[in-house]
Amino acid sequence: MSAWQEKQYHNLFLEAGFGEDEIERRLEEIWHTFFYGKEDERIYYPAGDDMGYLCDTGNDDARTEGMSYGMMICVQMDRKEEFDRIWKWAKTYMWMDRGVNEGYFAWSCGTDGSKNAYGPAPDGEEFFAMALFFASHRWGDGEGIYHYSTQAREILKACLHKGENGRPGQPMWNHDNHQILFVPGSDFTDPSYHLPHFYELFALWADEEDRAFFREAARASREYLAAACHPETGFSAEYAEFDGTPMSRNLRWTESRHDWFYSDAYRTAANIGLDYEWFGIDCGQRAAADRIQDYLFEAGETGDYHTYEVDGRIADSAVLHPVAITATTAQASLASRSPHRLEWVRRFFRLPLREGKRRYYDNCLYFFAFLALSGRYRIW
Repeated sequence: MSAWQEKQYHNLFLEAGFGEDEIERRLEEIWHTFFYGKEDERIYYPAGDDMGYLCDTGNDDARTEGMSYGMMICVQMDRKEEFDRIWKWAKTYMWMDRGVNEGYFAWSCGTDGSKNAYGPAPDGEEFFAMALFFASHRWGDGEGIYHYSTQAREILKACLHKGENGRPGQPMWNHDNHQILFVPGSDFTDPSYHLPHFYELFALWADEEDRAFFREAARASREYLAAACHPETGFSAEYAEFDGTPMSRNLRWTESRHDWFYSDAYRTAANIGLDYEWFGIDCGQRAAADRIQDYLFEAGETGDYHTYEVDGRIADSAVLHPVAITATTAQASLASRSPHRLEWVRRFFRLPLREGKRRYYDNCLYFFAFLALSGRYRIW
């Protein structure tokens, strides 16, 4: 039975042999370090009397990815003050009220609020909307930008209906195959953007006219994830074609590769785990959780990871986010049937948060994994 049906969430740390007091203490330590720790530890920075932002410490900017992640963490932790501060910063500086991307959020801003770009990243919008719905249900709607449910529906309306009825811009979902796009107008996707567990809830809480679309998007995304994850390794690419094959075409704005198992792609297994915990629906994507835990088991013992081709060949000896690999692979235990699933949970529990310049991405995924594996990443 799923958490949605039973209103019960698995605490895999308990199953792995850790005590409830130890788990709670560790969760509070993570919160304090992430939000209020030392300069080489924290991610969150208050701004003025009523705002705050999460800094991508590797790039010295604030991104919709991190801002929306911060809001989700806050609503799961019942921290309304920090939630409202982050949301006001995002709405004040990131939201675009004119032009082709009106209704979307600029994906990158300087920490002073100046926009580094005027384009959106769809993973930010879907996390903003989900966190706002949860805030509405957990704390109630306030006024203006704090009428959370209205704000969430407006975001989703833009995501689906840009370009219609004279409205400028392009939507964030492909209306033919129901897949989320890498950016509006693109003809490919990012497997780690596919969040069927969110779409199941959007199908209940979005504007009524959009609910059928999101129901179909949930089904399509689960089937897509089954296709996008390699049949032996469970790895997905960072960017992929609509049939799931790695996207290796040249992009005009970057010379970097995105057809390998790297950075963005680590999130895919974690998403599969949380989706299965929440809704218990398997369209073939669950097997990827087994495969990735088995394939990385020996490397995970020492943390000696690499950058990999999706078929498992080593593409580069360097790895930018090793903590993120352990965290997301452990979160996959919520869906995995691997004999190694609880050992991954133990490894992760013993793993410290990352410190230093590159801590942002690793520790965001670390926080999500700890919430999920402790049964604290919940539907509100």
